Amino acid sequence: MTTLKRGDAAPDFTLEDAHGKLWRLSDNKGKWRVLYFYPKDNTSGCTAEAIDFTNLSKEFTDAGVVIAGVSADSPASHRKFIEKHGLGVTLLSDPEHRVLEQYGVWAKKKMAGREYMGIVRATFLIGPDGIIREVWPKVSVKGHASAVLEVLKEQR
Repeated sequence: MTTLKRGDAAPDFTLEDAHGKLWRLSDNKGKWRVLYFYPKDNTSGCTAEAIDFTNLSKEFTDAGVVIAGVSADSPASHRKFIEKHGLGVTLLSDPEHRVLEQYGVWAKKKMAGREYMGIVRATFLIGPDGIIREVWPKVSVKGHASAVLEVLKEQR
């Protein structure tokens, strides 16, 4: 599980987005950033989470916030996911798990009695100064995007 906590500097990184463009966290310095990690495109929980962030994207954008989701899926998978569900958030691809490991969300998981490595659903709210302002280490999807927006409003 993530060892990053409130008050830590958010590790900078560069990943490819759904359109093959490089996206760097520090390119958005001076803005609030929501960085959410999710297990897999087109699964029920991940779809619900992406749709919830998309539905609130205008409120986030109006507040000067950049939202990015990260999974190990390919840019092509992200593109299909975005098109299928009309998503309005940036999705980043980390197939080598570099950023997932850096943020501590590539971890041992258990399901149906077996253990495997996978992505733990987690969200980080990063301030304009690059400092982590809030961490949600084990996200429950229902109401999560709204909760992030509320904390953001409190922080500003």
